[in-house]
Order: sequence, then C-alpha cells, then structure tokens
Amino acid sequence: MDRYERILSLHRLLSAARYPVSLQRLMEELECSRATVYRDVAHLRDALGAPIEKSTEPEGFYYQHDGGQRFELPGLWLTSDELHALLAAHQLLARTGPGVLSSALAPLKSRIDALLAEQAGGKRFPVERVRVIGAATRDLDEAAFRAIATGVLERRRLSFEYRARSTDANSTRRVSPQRLTHYRDNWYLDAFDHDREALRSFAVDRMRQPRCEEVPAIDLAEDELNSHFASSYGIFSGAAKGWAMIRFSPHAARWVADEHWHSKQQGQLLADGSYELRLPYSNPKELLMDVMRYGPDAEIVEPASLRSEAKITLQLALANYSA
Repeated sequence: MDRYERILSLHRLLSAARYPVSLQRLMEELECSRATVYRDVAHLRDALGAPIEKSTEPEGFYYQHDGGQRFELPGLWLTSDELHALLAAHQLLARTGPGVLSSALAPLKSRIDALLAEQAGGKRFPVERVRVIGAATRDLDEAAFRAIATGVLERRRLSFEYRARSTDANSTRRVSPQRLTHYRDNWYLDAFDHDREALRSFAVDRMRQPRCEEVPAIDLAEDELNSHFASSYGIFSGAAKGWAMIRFSPHAARWVADEHWHSKQQGQLLADGSYELRLPYSNPKELLMDVMRYGPDAEIVEPASLRSEAKITLQLALANYSA
C-alpha cells in the first residue's frame, strides 16, 4: 500500500487498540519495514499532531488520550476501497435524475466531485464507467417525500390522502410513521394506521398532501415491525398465511438457485437438475407476478389454492391472444 493508506491504517489501528500495538504487528498490517513504520509514526505525530507514545514491552506505539478526547485525523481521509465506494455513490446520486431528493443531494454530489479531484491529485476519475440503472421507477413529488421523511425522522404523526392502486379508492389516513423502505427502486412508508388500528404499508408515490402533525408518533418495536412486514413474501405482505412451493426447470435453476427471494426461503436442487423453492407468503399477487416472469420454466406446486389462482391468471392472459 502507498504512504497515504499506511498513515490512515496506522491511525485506525492505534485508535481501535486499548493497549500498545506491537511493532511487529504494525509491520505486518502496513506491509512495510521497521524503518518505514518509524517514518510514518513520525509523520503522524509531528505533521498531523497525533498523540503517539512509544512502548517498550512490547516495542510498539499507542495513542495517549488526555481527558478522554479521541484524536481524529484532520480533514477527510479515505482508502482506495472507500474512494471507489464513493465513486459508486457519485454515480448513484448523478442518476437520481430530476426527481426525488435531487436538489437536496446536489450539494453532496458537488462535494463528492471535489473530494475525488482532491484525492486523485487533479486526475479525473472516469465516473461514466460506473452505471446504475433503475427499473420501473415511479415518479415522486419531492416536497411530499420531504414531508414524509420529516415525519419519520422527527417521530411525528402524519396525515395524508391516499389513493390505493389496487382499487383506485381515495381515503384520508392518519398514521404513526415507523420507517421508510426502498424496495425495487421505489419508496414505501411502513406505518401504524390509527383509524384501522393496524400496521400498513403505503406506496409513497400514491400519497398526496402529507402533513406533519405536532402529535408524537407511537414507536413500535423492530421485532414487531419485522414480524409483520418481513415474515412473508413481497412489500405488501403482512403475517404469513402459508408456504408456497415453486419448481423451476433445470434451465431456470441456474439463475433461481442464486437468487434471494425471502429471508426464510428454503431451496434444493433435484436429481434432474430442477430447483424447488419454498417460501412464506400472504398476499399472492406479487409472488404470482414474479413466478410468471419465468414463463414455462416455473410451476407452482403447492398450495392447491395458489396453483389454481396461477392457472386462472394464465388462462385469462391466454384469452388476450385467442383472437
């Protein structure tokens, strides 16, 4: 590693250690000689003001923190790995487009541009070599999103008009927001609905005129939220009502066996090369859509009710082509 990364690694090793770090370990961690360690220690102490002290048993170094005040390097120091991660974040911000949070993130993107130039010694990084492509992203109202995010972060109740996509019915909701969820390139609000006295998930793009109230939001435990929202398949899941078994052809198995569908999924490769996937579900709609994208390479085996619903859906789709 170069000197810049050695200095940063040296600082992190000494900051994390409760006892002196031996010279031998520093040589191994920094991948350098004894003399280089001493030169880096001198630079960290004399040029950057680090409170480094030398120990004799073992021979090594440690930070002397006076009054419990921890020493931090001046400015922002990044390793090459962190710089590459920052580069990817740069592209994520650049590809948010004119939609949600773009104006709020603009100053951050400018700061990242400056950091990249500073770290590269004036050399330009080819940021266009990193691509981030969204799929089926829905438009959001930026002002509405900020109001919702404010309610979540400041722990205040929200009221809003909601038009459900499934029924197109409009209703007024008063909720205690629990958390914002980014799922498949779109945003959802997990909340406790006070009128219905139940947990609900709302598509943020369907929320209109959200207003933060002065009433504090009630906080539900993380375990309770996960039990409701993550116990079965899909974003509008709810508590699991059953388990589905889907069998994929040997051709599709090459992809599905490596895919994460649900935290509780169970899968096994069969002797003929096909793949059986079992997972909990509540609302079958999203699960059926995801299974059907595999066409003839996927078959719902059980339960019988889900298999029947898939058959009816396929028959209705086929009717569109009967003419």
